[in-house]
Amino acid sequence: MAAPKSCALWSYCGRGWSRAMRGCQLLGLRGAPLSARLLSQEKRATETHFGFETVPEEEKGGKVYQVFESVAKKYDVMNDMMSLGIHRVWKDLLLWKMRPLPGTQLLDVAGGTGLAWVLGDAEELPFDDDKFDIYTIAFGIRNVTHIDQALQEAHRVLKPGGRFLCLEFSQVNNPLISRLYDLYSFQVIPVLGEVIAGDWKSYQYLVESIRRFPSQEEFKEMIEDAGFHKVTYESLTSGIVAIHSGFKL
Repeated sequence: MAAPKSCALWSYCGRGWSRAMRGCQLLGLRGAPLSARLLSQEKRATETHFGFETVPEEEKGGKVYQVFESVAKKYDVMNDMMSLGIHRVWKDLLLWKMRPLPGTQLLDVAGGTGLAWVLGDAEELPFDDDKFDIYTIAFGIRNVTHIDQALQEAHRVLKPGGRFLCLEFSQVNNPLISRLYDLYSFQVIPVLGEVIAGDWKSYQYLVESIRRFPSQEEFKEMIEDAGFHKVTYESLTSGIVAIHSGFKL
């Protein structure tokens, strides 16, 4: 339930979205690590977080890539087990908000929903300015090293009037549910990861990365800072996830 880094990781939603978007031109940015520099470029000397761990920025992309390489084979099963299938409802709601029409130019970043694939980096999208009508990213932006840069890139490639939609884990707004959610996240999810996928550490990273992600209001401000207008969000399942929306005007 985090950002996929290969086609296989999101194959389960690709079929559903392909049917719903028949007639639209949907381009998927196939995930190499979202912040990995696959092309030669200057390394940064500063540090960032990888879950609760502090790492050099240039290492985070590779670490995220290793996580998703490790969990890919059991990714669909684990998503269903961890969320009891609710993740499918969240994605359906994202699609409902999108309401794509025939001819709509769509860019789905960090997912497996595209009908045409491009290998790239969310922080340096390989597309011209003002190209897409809708930009979506689901459970992906949390793994980007520089979220502000990824948001700026989303704004750049959208046409004037284009819409940004992001489905991501967020902050639970009920204290009791929050305590239960923390207990489940840290005590149960890594165990499920070990039993089902044979990988405790990757699912420990998952729950840690969720806790490091900004709250609904904080992320809303980041989207506005990237140049988007009419920014709103809707919390789902008591704030376990939220859908953020913004427009390029």
